[in-house]
Amino acid sequence: MRAEDRARVIACMDQAVTLLAGRMDPRLIPEVGMNIVYALPDARSRDDVAGVLGRIVRLGDRVHPVGEITFGASDHVARIVITAMRFDPGIRSAANIRFSEAILLEMENLMFEICSFDREKEPPGVQTMDWGVASCCRGGVPDVIYDRGARGKEPMIRVLGEDPVTVAHNILKLSNRITYAQL
Repeated sequence: MRAEDRARVIACMDQAVTLLAGRMDPRLIPEVGMNIVYALPDARSRDDVAGVLGRIVRLGDRVHPVGEITFGASDHVARIVITAMRFDPGIRSAANIRFSEAILLEMENLMFEICSFDREKEPPGVQTMDWGVASCCRGGVPDVIYDRGARGKEPMIRVLGEDPVTVAHNILKLSNRITYAQL
């Protein structure tokens, strides 16, 4: 069963990455690159979460996955999903995209449930994603979690969902709406 679960996760991730690479506006990719992940149902660590090795980057005017889809490829986005799963085990996928006020406004227009956290209020001795995501999930896991960054930390939007195809479709809905937006 475990090998079958892992194969299903990889196949679903492949479908999502293909959608994003073919149709996403590359302006949604943050400076640090983007990743999309999908966790096994009982994920406990990054090794239970599949992502794109080397992330997804902007290559000219194209969306380019750098490496293969594999387990353990993401630490940052994997932690987002593992934390969200503590509040809702059905939310097993997430992706990070670029932050801008215009993007946030379009997400509000799309009626996504949105929550944010302030990195300046992070207590000492905790990891930002663990604390920030948990602070947004106490009343249920939102569709979107963002922060406005901090010194040396890029502001970021994270899109969460049940699986990577759902997350990819939500990003593509946004992508279709920002075609003419000034980001």
